[in-house]
Amino acid sequence: MLNRNVIAESELIITAKGTIYHLDLAPEQLADTVITVGDPGRVKEVSRHFDRIEHKAQHREFITHTGYIGKKRISVISTGIGTGNIDIVINELDALANIDLKTRQLKEDKRALSIIRFGTSGALQQDIPVDCMVVSSHGIGLDNIMHYYNYSNSDNERYILDHFKQHSGLNGKVILPYIAEASISLRKHFGSGYIHGITVTCPGFYGPQGRVLRGPVAFPHLIDALSTFQCGNDRISNFEMETSAIYGLGRLLGHNCLSISAIVANRVQKTFSKDSNLAIENMIKRSLEIIEKI
Repeated sequence: MLNRNVIAESELIITAKGTIYHLDLAPEQLADTVITVGDPGRVKEVSRHFDRIEHKAQHREFITHTGYIGKKRISVISTGIGTGNIDIVINELDALANIDLKTRQLKEDKRALSIIRFGTSGALQQDIPVDCMVVSSHGIGLDNIMHYYNYSNSDNERYILDHFKQHSGLNGKVILPYIAEASISLRKHFGSGYIHGITVTCPGFYGPQGRVLRGPVAFPHLIDALSTFQCGNDRISNFEMETSAIYGLGRLLGHNCLSISAIVANRVQKTFSKDSNLAIENMIKRSLEIIEKI
C-alpha cells in the first residue's frame, strides 16, 4: 500500500549520492541566503568576493558555490535564462530546505530561505539610466508559470494587476498576466543607490520584449504600453525574464525573495551600456555589502 506522505521517486529525483537532481546539492551544502544569477559565468564573479568557498557543484547550467563573507554563509547559484528554469531552481531549493531527502517526507519545521536575484535588465522609463540598479517591488509575469500553481493574490496585488490588464491590453487567450510582490523584509535594506519599481517578466528576449528583427510581432506597441503604465505611485521600471516566477514561487513556498537588476539597456532611449561588466560588478559588490549585514 502506498504511503501518501512519501513523495514518489518520479516526482522528486534524488541521485545515488543523495543530492537533488538538477542542482546536484545535498541539504547541508545550501546556505539560508541564496543569490541566483542567470549566467553560469557570473557565479565566480560573485563568489570571488567570498572570504572562503566551502563547496562547489555543477550540473548542466546549474553551478553553485557556497561559502562565507565574514560570518555570513551564502550560496550563489546559476539558473540559466527564463522562468522555466526558475521553476526547477526554486522548487529544488525548497526541497533541499523542507523535504527530508532520505525519507521523502516533508519536514515538520519549515526553513525559510532568503533568495536574491542578481540580474541584468532593460529600463522602460526615460529617467532610468543605463548602469544604475533597480530593485523590483513587484513582478508582473507575461509567462505562464504561476498559472500551474494554486496561487492567490493580496488585495493590493489584484488592484495593480487589474489596472495593468486594462492599460496594456495584454490579457486574453494568448497572455494571462499574473503578479507577485517582493519580500518587504528584504526590500527595505536596499534604499540609497537603488531605484524601486515594478518589473515585467517576459517569456523570451526578442518578440516577447518587443524586439523586431525579421519576424513580425503581435504587440508592436508593447514598449509604449509598459512604459506609460501608472497605478498610484507604482510604475513599471524595467523588464527581464525571471523575477515574476521567483516572487510567485518564493511566496507560495514561504521564502523571502528579492530581485536586483543592473540596467544595461534603456529601451525608451534605445541606448546600451558602454561597460555592462562594470555595471554588473558594481551591483554585485554593493549588494553583497548589504546582504552581509542582513
